[in-house]
Amino acid sequence: MLMVACSPQAPIVIYVTPTHEAEAASVPTLVSTVIPATVVPVVPSALPTLTEAPVQVGPISPTNTPLGAVIGGDYTLPPTSTPQPTVTPLPPTAGPTLEPSQVAPPTSSPVQQPTSSAPSSVPDLDPSRMGIQLDPNLDQNDWNTALDSISKLGVKWLKVQISWKQLQPNNADEISVDFKRLEIYLETANQKGVDILISVAKAPAWARSNQTEDGPPDDPNALAKFINLMLDQFGQHLDGVEVWNEPNLSREWQGKPLNGGAYMDLLLPSYNAINAYSERMKTDPKEPRTTPLMIITAGLAPTSDNAQIGARDDRSYLQEMYNAGLGKLPDIYVGIHPYGWGNPPDSTCCQMSQDRGWDDNPHFFFLDNVKAFRDIMVKNGHSGNKLFATEFGYATWDRFPGDPPQQWMAYNDRVTQGTYLVRAFQLAQSMDFMGPVILWNLNVANKVTISNRDEMAAYSITFPGDQCNLSLDSHNRTERPAYWMIYDAVHKDVQLTSYC
Repeated sequence: MLMVACSPQAPIVIYVTPTHEAEAASVPTLVSTVIPATVVPVVPSALPTLTEAPVQVGPISPTNTPLGAVIGGDYTLPPTSTPQPTVTPLPPTAGPTLEPSQVAPPTSSPVQQPTSSAPSSVPDLDPSRMGIQLDPNLDQNDWNTALDSISKLGVKWLKVQISWKQLQPNNADEISVDFKRLEIYLETANQKGVDILISVAKAPAWARSNQTEDGPPDDPNALAKFINLMLDQFGQHLDGVEVWNEPNLSREWQGKPLNGGAYMDLLLPSYNAINAYSERMKTDPKEPRTTPLMIITAGLAPTSDNAQIGARDDRSYLQEMYNAGLGKLPDIYVGIHPYGWGNPPDSTCCQMSQDRGWDDNPHFFFLDNVKAFRDIMVKNGHSGNKLFATEFGYATWDRFPGDPPQQWMAYNDRVTQGTYLVRAFQLAQSMDFMGPVILWNLNVANKVTISNRDEMAAYSITFPGDQCNLSLDSHNRTERPAYWMIYDAVHKDVQLTSYC
């Protein structure tokens, strides 16, 4: 069936490679493709009503959906959740935080980037191994709208990162309004039929003696208690739990030694609590659980050692986790964040032109990141376990105003972003040791993040506007080509002729 998403583009081809068949310590050689927070919560005055928004059915075209209430009048930019490269030539820097009233409309024209042609076809992908992350700081209607967008996209997994300090700001027994709101939202998502992964991070102040940035609790059992409370309240809606986020960065791990052994001290009580819940639910008289909750180690930021900014090499950190006993856990997934920056998914270090920059270290390559983690797993006798990419993506500033936040983003135009994403999903699905892959993100591009040139916006596959055109003041959202390429890839009976 031929369907149209927007105006036609000249085709390029995405090449299909053979499926990786044998478990091995290395990733196979693959044929290259054509290169083509502290978030201020929205707290309702009363609990939102649980309403089921219908999935829109109709001709497939760029949509104009209401802009989600990700920001409010007192919104401030959170620390970036996207990978900040920690090797030269460009060290990561945080941009200034501006209130919306301080944001002036950008005056410069969009950077002229190389234009890629849209692919003439995309490979068929397995949606059950694909997902996307969604920020839960939305009101009920906007949450439902975002869920409709994900349902239409067709991927199976939804990831929600939970800020513990937001849900329990006062004490360990608290069930706050935000806690109950999240429970309702996850119930709504469960009704849509998606598999739900929650990622739990950011201990509240009462659980930490160190109040700098974010970090784990002083007592690892405090996190296990919080996870137990969540599971008792809404565990029936969940399919997996990721225990913490990027603990190899000090901004996520203040107050504890920056090494894998310290993370294992945090992980083990939570691991035991989640497994105990799964075992208990097997015989639940109301709703027996037939499959245990998946447990995933915290996805590590792909980075080299950098004491100046507080970063521990992710490969070394993972080995430290194995030194501390990770290999003794038979039923755990190993979290990974295999970002690729401006390098094609098929490439490995260091094949690109040396004058590009951002290609002189394996941490900047999707395949190198996957291969390094898999090699460590196999070396430590953990080959029977799988990787779970809890976060990854490709960024582009194409069609956004001003210069890109990072130089390397100019290497990816909007079509290249989609081509790289589809190809990376395809490569992951050719590896029998790779579990689900979660794309970051659906909808973080908005007026504030774009105007402030926040790199989080560059990863988003929707943005404010109409018919694929940016309009910062629009109350609608429209899609980047990446959205429609993924849609095409997971709907086997659909072949779009263009992606806008």
